[in-house]
Amino acid sequence: MRTQVAIVGAGPAGLLLGALLHRAGIANVIVEQRSPDYVLGRIRAGLLEQGTTELLLQAGAGARMQREGIPHEGVELAFNGTRLRIDFQALTGQRMTIYGQTEVTRDLMDQRAALGLPTVYEAEAAQPHGFDGTHPWVSYRKDGVEHHLAADFIAGCDGFHGICRAALPAGAVSCFEKVYPFGWLGILADTPPVSHELIYGQGERGFSLATMRSTTRSRYYLQCALDDDIKGWSDDAFWAELKLRLPPDVAARLVTGPSIEKSIAPLRSFVAEPMRFGRLFLAGDAAHIVPPTGAKGLNLAASDVALLASSLADFYAGAGGDTVGLDHYSQRALARVWKAERFSWWFTSLMHRFPETGGFGSRMQQAEFDYLCGSEAAQRVLAENYVGLPLAV
Repeated sequence: MRTQVAIVGAGPAGLLLGALLHRAGIANVIVEQRSPDYVLGRIRAGLLEQGTTELLLQAGAGARMQREGIPHEGVELAFNGTRLRIDFQALTGQRMTIYGQTEVTRDLMDQRAALGLPTVYEAEAAQPHGFDGTHPWVSYRKDGVEHHLAADFIAGCDGFHGICRAALPAGAVSCFEKVYPFGWLGILADTPPVSHELIYGQGERGFSLATMRSTTRSRYYLQCALDDDIKGWSDDAFWAELKLRLPPDVAARLVTGPSIEKSIAPLRSFVAEPMRFGRLFLAGDAAHIVPPTGAKGLNLAASDVALLASSLADFYAGAGGDTVGLDHYSQRALARVWKAERFSWWFTSLMHRFPETGGFGSRMQQAEFDYLCGSEAAQRVLAENYVGLPLAV
């Protein structure tokens, strides 16, 4: 089999890239090691930047998001008893949209199936080859049969633990990483959200976050120890701790119920440089990870694939002669990635309790929050970063 672009990974990054390439008339095949049900079963974030929603519409997969997405014009920070609302609309003229990553993935999957575009699920032992030359290809095994997918380019959209970055030669990539000394204990419940906007909390007991997936489904998080056992957190224990971390008036109106999903996720900041090696391009979690505090993960992936799709479109429109976009893909993508990494690191540092912080660090956090409360300029900086810096396309 042959195609123009072989995409490894059928998460939202790979699927969105495939949709954008199809719109540009570029043939592509997606190879995914898991089943469709497994991909859809991954519970992820659901806060979309305006640029991401515009990309989904551009890709032709945003109709349901437009109908069901919840406009989100601000967030509230609750810090040691003080409350501050960051008004995105007033400060930036932009807004966010609450629409679950699972739903984004489903919409892109359904669109791809309706168009009859090729996706190989349950492709075992997928491996990129020849990307340091002019004839790259991807091998995989399906139903016991070995397959060879030839392409002009390979896009590695296969996540942090995927094969594409791992397949690069030793020393080809520099990795930068910070592992945070705590995790997020998350719970999903079919209960109405406690607030129509996100509430980020920080207090003596640690970080909390009240968010939602819809008007009837809530998502809540608590900062927890990395070695916490999920079995030690009953639903009752979670709700009780959440009430202690929320502002009293918010806790009083919290509606509790049985969890439909519960997990503990570690937090890390990670960047791999460069994001291109020959004819292999990394995008999304394959190249970078951010702590979820700033809601940047899916949005950064969307930014990457928008830039990559645009660069590939220029290449094919120029009959293979225009390589400027491809040559500068890594540099341009990383410029936005590092700004998002900085914001996510800063916001995480402000809103969490760190074991090593001590008295001085706690006072610095308080001073930072007090400054934020008293400075419209500081609030605008937060808002500009939260709603998303301009795409590099």
